[in-house]
Amino acid sequence: MTHSAAQISYLEDGHTLRNWLLTTDHKRIAILYVVAITFFFFAGGFAAFLMRYNLISSHGLLGSAETYNRLFSMHGILMVWFFLVPAVPVTLGNFLTPLMLGARDLAFPRLNLLSWYLFMAAGFVALYAVVAGGVDTGWTFYTPLTSLYSKGHVVAAIVAIFIAGFSSIATGLNFIVTIHKLRAPGMGWYRMPVFLWSLYATSVILVLATPVLAMTLLLLAFERIFGIGVFDPAIGGDPLLFQHLFWFYSHPAVYVMILPGFGVISEIVPAFSRKELFGYKFIVWASIAIAVIGFLVWGHHMFVAGTSLFSAIVFSLLSYMVAAPSAIKVFNWIGTMHKGYIHFDSPMLYAIGFIGLFTTGGLTGLFVAALAADVHLTQTYFVVAHFHYVMVGGMVSAYFAGLHFWWPKITGRLYPEMWGRAAAITIFVGFNLTFFPQFVLGYLGMPKRYFAYPQQFEALNLLSSAGAVVLAIGYLLPLGYLTWSLLYGERASANPWGATGLEWTTPSPPPTENFAVTPIVTQAPYQYEQPEAVIHE
Repeated sequence: MTHSAAQISYLEDGHTLRNWLLTTDHKRIAILYVVAITFFFFAGGFAAFLMRYNLISSHGLLGSAETYNRLFSMHGILMVWFFLVPAVPVTLGNFLTPLMLGARDLAFPRLNLLSWYLFMAAGFVALYAVVAGGVDTGWTFYTPLTSLYSKGHVVAAIVAIFIAGFSSIATGLNFIVTIHKLRAPGMGWYRMPVFLWSLYATSVILVLATPVLAMTLLLLAFERIFGIGVFDPAIGGDPLLFQHLFWFYSHPAVYVMILPGFGVISEIVPAFSRKELFGYKFIVWASIAIAVIGFLVWGHHMFVAGTSLFSAIVFSLLSYMVAAPSAIKVFNWIGTMHKGYIHFDSPMLYAIGFIGLFTTGGLTGLFVAALAADVHLTQTYFVVAHFHYVMVGGMVSAYFAGLHFWWPKITGRLYPEMWGRAAAITIFVGFNLTFFPQFVLGYLGMPKRYFAYPQQFEALNLLSSAGAVVLAIGYLLPLGYLTWSLLYGERASANPWGATGLEWTTPSPPPTENFAVTPIVTQAPYQYEQPEAVIHE
């Protein structure tokens, strides 16, 4: 691989507001996304904090069930649509894809900027819906919660997600074309980093599935505005039709959220184990298999919705099938660490936390994929815990892992390593304190989305709320020390971790043009042949 020449850093290439808001540089657009999704993460997290405060007492502390309903709807909508779905692709994906490919930028830089403006427009409409009074539909918008009797700002929330969907499609299309057309000379498909394979699989899902969501929301808006019966049975609609259409998008969307996280972990584990990634091709094709099978399992969300027993059995079997490629990835990460020279730096601690939390979430997913168990567990806190172990414990840990891994490259600064490790451990402990009791609550039969509950569940809810405080501290720590590092952090070298990959051949932070000379790839990724290599050299 050839090297780039020293050029002006992308951070120093213009400091005015206009330079940032009209930029078509993928790196600056990634930074704009980081700022936006960080805001939505903490806004959605604040709503969750208030929910846990309410659940400290079995009688509820917020004084109103309606307030509680709107809080969990706000939490779900902001977290799912404005953080979990876009987080890794639009931030790390935007920043790293051209750098990993050896390209100057994404294939369509202006489309990339447009997608950010669409995302921000969607975010402002969502915030309007919240400030104007919110919705009490949850993030799934099921009928009858969205039918004509609902008093919330349903249409505004629908419009927000509809616009955000176009941002996702534009981003996904950009990544697909970029990966096909802008790979550096010598970079065949099997010389491509797993992160890019994961991003490619994610983009295919975004482009194919998101239009279904857009059509569903459009039909819902027509029903609300014009009274045309589509999903509301009171005016001739079919509520099951909404669930079919919604989950046809939303189950693959689960993999939109987690597949990029798989890619991040696949970069970090070899780097900090000083070993070649074990089973590269198996991991690559596991990503593709997840993307394909993910389109065939939406019915497992509807086992108790009145679907036929035959279809339920088929969807149950398909749900077990999608677990296999996920298990392959976990097996290969552990295989990579086996007999490796493991360095427990912050990114690796987050990655190990991801593997543990995601595996727990995945295994409990097998319980709700079983028909008999699902009848008992559906709509309980068991499902809440399972979902959060995969999406928050898994995906958010992966996002933080990637953020810490590439932070020196993105900013040109090192963060205080001790604080990074402390935050990773605090988040892991806080997360388990928060959500593991919810498995027990769900098993005992406590339903989700209730403002008040029987007193027998109070101790476990108190433990869960105490864990939420620890978790909140863990999430606030990186906000503090990463911000501090921007001003006072030690200057980072081009490759502070001794990692492989084209992005580490450029200075930190990268120049505007990424590479002075187009790099040439001459070997497969993850060629870690010197286990004694020094970290933080």
